[in-house]
Amino acid sequence: MALAIAARHCSSPRSRYIERMGPISFLLNLLWIVFGGLWMAVGWVIAAFIMAITIIGLPWAWSALNMASYTLLPFGRKAVSRADYSGHDIGTGPFGLLGNIIWLVLAGWWLALGHLITAIGLAITLVGIPFAWAHLKLAGIALWPIGKEIVPADAAPLRFPRP
Repeated sequence: MALAIAARHCSSPRSRYIERMGPISFLLNLLWIVFGGLWMAVGWVIAAFIMAITIIGLPWAWSALNMASYTLLPFGRKAVSRADYSGHDIGTGPFGLLGNIIWLVLAGWWLALGHLITAIGLAITLVGIPFAWAHLKLAGIALWPIGKEIVPADAAPLRFPRP
């Protein structure tokens, strides 16, 4: 009984994502880790650590850890606007603008640069082009992350609603 209760409490959204990851997403995520995903996820963790050390950066530390998770296993998930996904406008108002500017100055530019350098290295090879494209998308998120939410790809709102 205690084991069942512990298992229920240890089930985080991230572990549930890994459990239901399809075989294609699993294979792509495995290749992604090899082709730059691991070292860029470590970069996001370092950014989270730096933000956590400063008292002012604590609000960004948790978001950076979420982005590290997304950077490590991006296939099967999407980064969407929080306002489009949940209907709340958190992070897109004046405080979100200020938060994104602070993030850009403190950590965003070097994370985006890391994704850009990785993308250029991968784009040289034919096999690496799809992964380079994913790194370019992550570079954009690295520059302006506040107001984004990571959701399963099948739960992401459609860009153009179906009639």
